[in-house]
Amino acid sequence: MRGKPRGRFFTAEARRARRQSATRSAVDRAERMAAEDVFEEEFFASLYDCLNPWSVSDQFYLEQAVASGGPVLDLGCGTGVLACSLAAKGVSVTGVDPSEAMLQVARAGVDGDKVCWIRSDGQSLRLAQRFRFVYMTGHAFQQLLTDDDAVALLRAAAAHLDPNGRFVFETRNPAAQAWLLWTPEHSNRTIHSTQYGRVSSFYDAQAEPANGIATINEHYHLLDKGVRRVGRNRIRFVDQEHLSRLLGEAGLAAVEWYGGWDRKRFSPTSEEIIVVTRRANERARSLAD
Repeated sequence: MRGKPRGRFFTAEARRARRQSATRSAVDRAERMAAEDVFEEEFFASLYDCLNPWSVSDQFYLEQAVASGGPVLDLGCGTGVLACSLAAKGVSVTGVDPSEAMLQVARAGVDGDKVCWIRSDGQSLRLAQRFRFVYMTGHAFQQLLTDDDAVALLRAAAAHLDPNGRFVFETRNPAAQAWLLWTPEHSNRTIHSTQYGRVSSFYDAQAEPANGIATINEHYHLLDKGVRRVGRNRIRFVDQEHLSRLLGEAGLAAVEWYGGWDRKRFSPTSEEIIVVTRRANERARSLAD
């Protein structure tokens, strides 16, 4: 279910939780892990592509990245499927992710040797290179639980754009209430993993409308091995107006707002908020010209 919550950037809260998790017992860690551990653990990284196969959202970003001509920056590249697909087409691409477990899978992938992989969170990324196209997929933006972390990430993305570059990402429209489908009844499924055999999974979520944060418990049962694992993830929903303010604070200007992967215009009832941005100072310069 590609629409399930995913995100790979460490928020300030997640970094604190990561330090605290080091003191937990092995039994406790096996039963329930903090959000960042879901992406740090080899177990979850090895399952990621089975749970999140290529989808229309990947094709959306692939087409725009190829059209840009590169170079391309993939923020929160995860297991690198999209970055490797771009590299296979001859596009120069850099993939950035804070999870070493994810990057290990990415490096071992087909055409993984053609991508420049960097371990870093997006907020603190500082590269000398500038890019024609920067993207962030998998609703990774929703992993940023505070305005401070969100603005820091957006500023870092803006700083890596060349003068005519574009930064594109998506977040779920809170009005669509996606969390209502993250229940055992609606999300239960069984997949086959080459490494683990049959894997049954389901999610349960609790949303806090006051702050837009949803807490998701991810349940996995390795049916052929009799092993159960539970991971915990927290994500935040912001509406278009809120997102517009964050873009402004980060020095970015929206070029297009889409409500779905078919590029239809965003409306209050859209499931997605997909935004194409550029550096705000470049917009002002082009208007002056």
